[in-house]
Amino acid sequence: MRAAIESWLTRRWYGDIPPGLGLRALAGIHRVLASARPSSVAERLQVPVIVVGNFTAGGTGKTPLVIALAQYFSTRGFRPGIISRGHGRRSASPLRVTESTSVDSCGDEPKLMFERTRLPVLVDRDRVAAARAAISAGCNLVIADDGLQHRRLARDVEIEVVDGERGYGNGLLIPAGPLREAPRPCDIRVVNGDAPQGDNWSMHLLLRDAISLGDASLVRALSSFGATPAHAVAGIGNPARFFRALSGAGLQAIEHGFEDHHRFRAEDFSGMTGPILMTEKDAVKCLVLGLENAWAVPVEAELSPGFFAAVEAKLGQRHDRA
Repeated sequence: MRAAIESWLTRRWYGDIPPGLGLRALAGIHRVLASARPSSVAERLQVPVIVVGNFTAGGTGKTPLVIALAQYFSTRGFRPGIISRGHGRRSASPLRVTESTSVDSCGDEPKLMFERTRLPVLVDRDRVAAARAAISAGCNLVIADDGLQHRRLARDVEIEVVDGERGYGNGLLIPAGPLREAPRPCDIRVVNGDAPQGDNWSMHLLLRDAISLGDASLVRALSSFGATPAHAVAGIGNPARFFRALSGAGLQAIEHGFEDHHRFRAEDFSGMTGPILMTEKDAVKCLVLGLENAWAVPVEAELSPGFFAAVEAKLGQRHDRA
């Protein structure tokens, strides 16, 4: 049901079907409520804060960028900590992600960010509290995942991530369009895909060798899957991007798209014979399903030359290193 609703809205947000008067009226209510929301005083911490986010609903590539930023600043003498709301998790309590933390408790993206970086990842609805917990854990840099709309946490650098294929869609607010809020200037704008103009930075998500869900020591080149069709599974904001990437790598992909943050069950894979390829974000939820011949396909964010130096320069302009 949820997948059908998402598909119905996507055709209106990004396709050639205009939203009806009902959706436009609800978007107007959204605008009024947002403008009436009392503004809060942003709380500044004693360490620098980078916020990564987007103005549209759904995925644009924030998580790979957060991972890349955390890895870069780890090599520059910082001790980064990542904070997240933990979208879709079933637990409400603040927590720090560990090896034994379940995806249900923390959310798929925090679990993936921990697995990829092995850095402190703090999950809390209260972003300020999560940031303070990161500082208590010894971090001297906080990277907030999906935080543009959370103004209570002061930030030194704001990074907007835009889907280069979808952009802002029809430019309307939810639910008539994909916008959470009207776009506003940020310090840095990253386009997932070719950056078309101005001061935008390009990001490309590069597919890496596949890793077995049954045995992480088993790594297989993607090209080795090219001889026979493989089932491609994606429960992300834009599944078509993953499918096209596999096709671009020379694979014959049988596409299985699910809604973002889908909670996979063994039944979802019924009838799939042959190899199953999925995103890392989906794989962290499927490890417990006992799937045979299932593989995670990691992605690595490749940024325009000079991107990380530009972020670090902005940090240096606004905050002394802790």
